[in-house]
Amino acid sequence: MKCASCKMKTQNMCDKEGFDCTGGKYTLDEYLEEGNKPFHRLSGCFQAEYGNNLSRLDEVIMFAKKMGYRKIGMAFCIGLVDEAAVLEKILSQHFEVYSVCCKIGGLKKEDYEIPKVKEDKIEVVCDPILQAKVLNNDKTELNLVVGLCVGHDMLFSKYSDAPVTTYAVKDRSLGHNPLAVCYSSYLRKKYMNKKYE
Repeated sequence: MKCASCKMKTQNMCDKEGFDCTGGKYTLDEYLEEGNKPFHRLSGCFQAEYGNNLSRLDEVIMFAKKMGYRKIGMAFCIGLVDEAAVLEKILSQHFEVYSVCCKIGGLKKEDYEIPKVKEDKIEVVCDPILQAKVLNNDKTELNLVVGLCVGHDMLFSKYSDAPVTTYAVKDRSLGHNPLAVCYSSYLRKKYMNKKYE
């Protein structure tokens, strides 16, 4: 499948007419499982009721309330500590909020074969597995990822007992807005020709 570059989308085949490009190859009985139903349905209900007028924060709060969640966890990068503090304050008006910084474990880079930026300094590496374990211990019912590194976000999701949604992604050079590559012709040109090893 190459849906992103498919020209049929412009003819409303996917969005409006509900055309199945797989030819019915897959069964989707998972949507009928009780544990999956609310996750799948709530998002569609929000769009039907509110159109495209909800922010990500609106959706997170409304989803959690509809699910009956009381405890929200937040695994954040220390680089977004100010943003995490604002989110914690807002979310705390509605839920018990537990937040865990990425550096919580104090793991030394050299103990994990991770190169340091400055060899003569102590450097601490992120600890997404401990972040997940701490929030598991707090028995959070929904966890938000706020700016964890690529890879660390995957480990956090892997070890989290609660469902995980991404609130914000880290992008050090684009102000945490990785879609800027899609919106800026200058950045598009840069990345279309950029070589990686």
